[in-house]
Amino acid sequence: MNKMKNNCYGICFFISIAINILLCTGIYMYIGGARWEDMKQEISWQSSLALTWSEKAAAEAEAVAAASCSGHGRAFVDRLTSDGQPVCECFNCYSGSECSVYSVECAAVATSGDLTFLEPFWIQNAANTAVVISGWHRMSYNYADATKMLKDLENCIRKLHSIARNAVTEGRYMVFGVGSAQLLSAAVYALSSGNSSSPSNVLASIPFYWLFRDQTSFFSSKYFEFEGNTNSLQSKNSTNNRDVIEFVTSPNNPDGELKKPVFGGKAIYDQVFYWPHFTPIPEPSDQDIMIFSLSKLTGHAGSRFGWAIIKDRDVYEKILSYTSKAAVGISQDTQLRALKILQTTIDEDGKPFFEFAYTKMTERWDRLTSVFSKSTRFSLQNRHPFHCNYFNETRLPTPAFAWVKCEREEDNDCRSVLEAGKIISLSGSQLSATDRYTRVSLTVRQDDFELLMIRFTNLISLENGSLQTM
Repeated sequence: MNKMKNNCYGICFFISIAINILLCTGIYMYIGGARWEDMKQEISWQSSLALTWSEKAAAEAEAVAAASCSGHGRAFVDRLTSDGQPVCECFNCYSGSECSVYSVECAAVATSGDLTFLEPFWIQNAANTAVVISGWHRMSYNYADATKMLKDLENCIRKLHSIARNAVTEGRYMVFGVGSAQLLSAAVYALSSGNSSSPSNVLASIPFYWLFRDQTSFFSSKYFEFEGNTNSLQSKNSTNNRDVIEFVTSPNNPDGELKKPVFGGKAIYDQVFYWPHFTPIPEPSDQDIMIFSLSKLTGHAGSRFGWAIIKDRDVYEKILSYTSKAAVGISQDTQLRALKILQTTIDEDGKPFFEFAYTKMTERWDRLTSVFSKSTRFSLQNRHPFHCNYFNETRLPTPAFAWVKCEREEDNDCRSVLEAGKIISLSGSQLSATDRYTRVSLTVRQDDFELLMIRFTNLISLENGSLQTM
């Protein structure tokens, strides 16, 4: 009898527990119903994360990234064999299917403006910057707000300038372009007189980027024409009654100097190198037209993306009209990639990116100046320290290019002198200077920079009659 009573008590106890659990669950689901629905949605979303249509693209990207190419080449998704295998594209001086064959007599090529020295940073940040684009991604000409500019990208760029402290963007207009090149041409158009009987004269100070001359001459119209060097026009006092448009490159290409306009009139500021890894930032630039590019900030020249920051509304509308008519807007695929790249650039207030890039450029300039200190035949441009508001320290500029001068009277073609020493550079005349100067790029890959140091060391060693090797 007692045993039956105990069993009954036990059954009642378990029934009581079950009822309490049900009641508690019911109360929780009733009171926190929204939370429960959120949890169900999250579970459903997570279960749908299994790769479907993107699986093949992801596999291809991973396979390409895994191709070592002996450490002296790169493989790319846009170049695969017929059976989907990566193809190595070898760096300068290397060849073979795996880029493992080195040419000992190879010349160091230092002509390009590519910032391939930044590749290791982007490899380290592969996961944060990868983009998978579906076949139906943004097929329309416009975004949902009927514009051709991605608002999140514009906001990201404004934040970038605020972090780098290199440009005023508040209360300014912004226009995207196909690299800085299109925007330079658009700015000339926007500032031109519009008077066919008196076209605007476009000028630049020597040495200057050849595109100013070549592009302006190519697109020359009845409203503007390329006149040439600011100094020659100034010395003739011939700017009276002329409408002048001046290109001001600051920092300058090729010597890295922070430039100011020679004339006080219309000016287009090419500031693609005005970033903390190339120059100290003394203050935010606040010019009427300032032009920047992704290629000279992050190294992504192939994406062809630039932007202009503009004060005047009429000038803004003319530049916008030019870019709209010239290209019907900017690629939305490019804008997506630029957004991903720049979001990583500004991560942690830009410290990882700018410190990586500045450290690399500082190391290269230190090594280059050490080698040139042993030479009386060659010299580098002068560099003077000043305060950088981004790094909050006084420091030397670390320009993208070395502006090399041949000091011997007989060396009137410096590019040829370097070429004889197996260094390929850009002649001074291409930058409207004398050929006693030549431009040497310091933003090349590490392989190319090491070879450049070997060639310069050997060339300078010949001054003392003793060839050295590294």
